[in-house]
Amino acid sequence: MNKVILIGNLTRDPETSTTSSGIFMCRFSIAVNRRFGRENNEADYFNVIAWRTLGENCGKILTKGRKVCVVGSIQIRNYEGNDGVKRTAVEVTADEVEFLSSPRGEGENAAPAPRREEAPAPKLERMDTPEEDLPF
Repeated sequence: MNKVILIGNLTRDPETSTTSSGIFMCRFSIAVNRRFGRENNEADYFNVIAWRTLGENCGKILTKGRKVCVVGSIQIRNYEGNDGVKRTAVEVTADEVEFLSSPRGEGENAAPAPRREEAPAPKLERMDTPEEDLPF
């Protein structure tokens, strides 16, 4: 199974284009912090490609610095560069992209997220039952 889930921040504004057959695509890269307790904050950088409607939405909404969750698969392609050197590209093809932070400028004026209210736990009363009446 080839499935990856990444949470990170866009390193630059996304690039959008259309293939020769008219399919919309959006490319962007994200920086994902490593969770190990190292002194230096280390990050891994992933190139992401989103197709069709998902790509259109990403192109319209995403900007540099936005936090996203990307669910997709890793794809490796080999190609020859303009200089004749063979290269390998590793990309994440997005199946889902969830926008985790608000766009720039909306954070100050945006209403706070509603707090989740939970019902108070019921009080438990002590029941004095003789041991011989217990079913176990």
